[in-house]
Amino acid sequence: MRAGSFGQLTQDKENTTQVTFHYVEGHTETFTIPIPAQEFQEEVLHLLSQPWLTFHLVDQTVFICTARLVKVEIKPAIPELQGQGIFSNSMRVSTMQRAAAGRLPMS
Repeated sequence: MRAGSFGQLTQDKENTTQVTFHYVEGHTETFTIPIPAQEFQEEVLHLLSQPWLTFHLVDQTVFICTARLVKVEIKPAIPELQGQGIFSNSMRVSTMQRAAAGRLPMS
C-alpha cells in the first residue's frame, strides 16, 4: 500500500479505489483506499465474506459489519470479475429514464 496524505491519494486515482457502503439502516459511507482497482478486485469477494472490515483513517479506525450492508459500490469499475451471479455490460436505469419509458404517447 502506498503511504501519503489524502491530497496525494486523490491525485493518484489509478492507484486508489473508492468503496461506498450502503447500510440496511439507509445511510452510506465512502472510503478511498490506496489499492489499485485491479488489485482490490482480487480480494473483494473474499473481503465481503468476512464478518468485519477495518479501515484505518488518519484520525480514527472504522469497523464495518458486512452483515449490515445491502449494497457496495466500487469505483473504478472492475469488469474482470466474472462468474456466476456477475452480470457484465450492465446499465443503471435512472428514475427519469423509467418515467420516460412508462409514458404513453399523446393522441
